[in-house]
Amino acid sequence: MVLINITLAVICFGSNMECYPILYGDRTPTGQFEMNLRVTSQVGYGGDVIQFHSDGEQIYAIHRLWTLSPQQKREERIASSDLSRRKISKGCINVMPEVYEKLKSCCLNDRLEITQ
Repeated sequence: MVLINITLAVICFGSNMECYPILYGDRTPTGQFEMNLRVTSQVGYGGDVIQFHSDGEQIYAIHRLWTLSPQQKREERIASSDLSRRKISKGCINVMPEVYEKLKSCCLNDRLEITQ
């Protein structure tokens, strides 16, 4: 099981349920989802993302921290203890690259639960 708690702005997974900071958005859906690895050629995503939802118009994914707009200060925001600063994306979930790799290697067949 992978758990994302939007209120605490964390993702928790692994045998010890270690938690890591996330960035999320106004439209980040809550509920239980399957995670599917998708290849992308869009710049800034590292070649793949973990899709967890689609509403027909938008794909929602967990991906590496997107840093192509330095004015958004995403690296500072994800490290901030002020959780209100972590709400920035359109609905995807951003994690640090090393967290993304851990998630991808351990948990792709697990269920994802996103709560408030």
